[in-house]
Amino acid sequence: MGGEDRCCPQCSGPALVRRSLRRNVVTLKHGAFVAQETVRTCAGDCAYPSGRRVILHSRDLARLVRPGCIYGYDLEVHVGLERHLHHRQREEVRANLLGEHAVALSSGEESLLAARFVRHLEALHWKRAPQLAGAMRENGGYPMHIDATGEDGRGTTFVVYNAWRQWALGAWKLSTERADLVLPRLRQTAQAFGRPCAIMRDLGRAMIEASEQLVLEMEWDIPILGCHTHLLRDMGKDLMKASYDELRELIRRHRLRTQLGALARGLGRPLSAQLPKLRDNVEFWAGSATGHALPAGADGAAFVRSLAQWTLDYAQEGDGLGFPFDRPYLDFYRRCRIIRRAADASLRKESDDASGRRDLLRLARILGPVLCDRAFPQVAAKLSRQAELFERLRQTLRLHPDGKARATILSPARAAAELQDVRQAVKRLERDLRGLRPQRGPAQDARHAIDIVLDHLGRHGRSLWGHVIGLPKAAGGGVRLVDRTNNALESFFRRMKHGERRRSGRKVL
Repeated sequence: MGGEDRCCPQCSGPALVRRSLRRNVVTLKHGAFVAQETVRTCAGDCAYPSGRRVILHSRDLARLVRPGCIYGYDLEVHVGLERHLHHRQREEVRANLLGEHAVALSSGEESLLAARFVRHLEALHWKRAPQLAGAMRENGGYPMHIDATGEDGRGTTFVVYNAWRQWALGAWKLSTERADLVLPRLRQTAQAFGRPCAIMRDLGRAMIEASEQLVLEMEWDIPILGCHTHLLRDMGKDLMKASYDELRELIRRHRLRTQLGALARGLGRPLSAQLPKLRDNVEFWAGSATGHALPAGADGAAFVRSLAQWTLDYAQEGDGLGFPFDRPYLDFYRRCRIIRRAADASLRKESDDASGRRDLLRLARILGPVLCDRAFPQVAAKLSRQAELFERLRQTLRLHPDGKARATILSPARAAAELQDVRQAVKRLERDLRGLRPQRGPAQDARHAIDIVLDHLGRHGRSLWGHVIGLPKAAGGGVRLVDRTNNALESFFRRMKHGERRRSGRKVL
């Protein structure tokens, strides 16, 4: 192949032909071919500073394929993109290469090319860091979002993320989330991309210590922000977890869900062929003024089954965000009480359908503990009071049910004004709670709940504000807001894991 150097890069003297090689090469562009390469060496027997002798290979061939390898760079890029960007599995990639490009690739070679692509991409990422940093400066800088994710106790993946650009600036595998392991990665990112305009982190000790140490070392004057969603989650768990676990244990002890599920399945099997018609009849009966009288025949059995099934569908009450934002067992308890009272009202009415009445009695007996066991209303009342306090703080922070701040859909000026309103509202809430806190007496639960909220606000109050970032004139001036949550990085983790599960076929990564 042409493109050989004929002069020594060290002494500029002539290069002599050393030997001629034949190499099998496979690329997407040219397919499979045999390359004839002329290898030259310095006539003066020069060596590089490392001591390695000067040997000159074909530059044209080196642009197509790595020295000593068969498969070209374009094939490596194709496999890497298919595996890591489009999340194709090995056999899908191999079938595509064979069908569309007539390239036969073994599973082992395909895996090696995919791994080599990642290594080369990482090297290119850090090599092009100055260009990436320049692009971010034109955008007014970048907020440094930091977090780690892991599964099944097998280490953790730590990521530094620019939420404004949705760029992952760095990712590393760590044995555990510890400040002394996180800090070197933060230094590496700062050295490569420059000073961020802010750091957004969760409320974990490792992230707090590492981010504060980085700002101290670099002598930066930037805000270190705590995620508002993490604040709510941590506070909610501290507030409600003990009561919530107690309520869950009561439900398990009385086997309420197990017995309701068995009743619903037992009633549903003989009715399966008639369910569409019976469902319409039940809806008509529920909306009519029947005075709670139990319908006769199959309609009665379908009605009892619908009561049991509605109780079991308690998860629909929440927003799908999990505890503490949703309290599914509290919703289940409330549905149990509603259905038990509805069953009692129907049982007080006369009915000629002995079978339907028997099913309704069984449902009432299953749900009896929610009224008879005094522990249920006590725990539920305590949990409800704690949930009200939690929801009050959640409304004060003005986060949407999905965890997003409303300020993200406003103009920068209005968003900054709303953020100032939120800050004042939190201060008022803190003042009100101090005034409401019982100093003595039997109100120990209320005192403890208020103390938890005040403790969290006291420890993390400094990191809750400072999201308004002034932009330089070169970036257009004005202000821009850093997200109040780390949800951008959390969403990145979810997308990454979803794609990896698709690619690897493994549920636990």
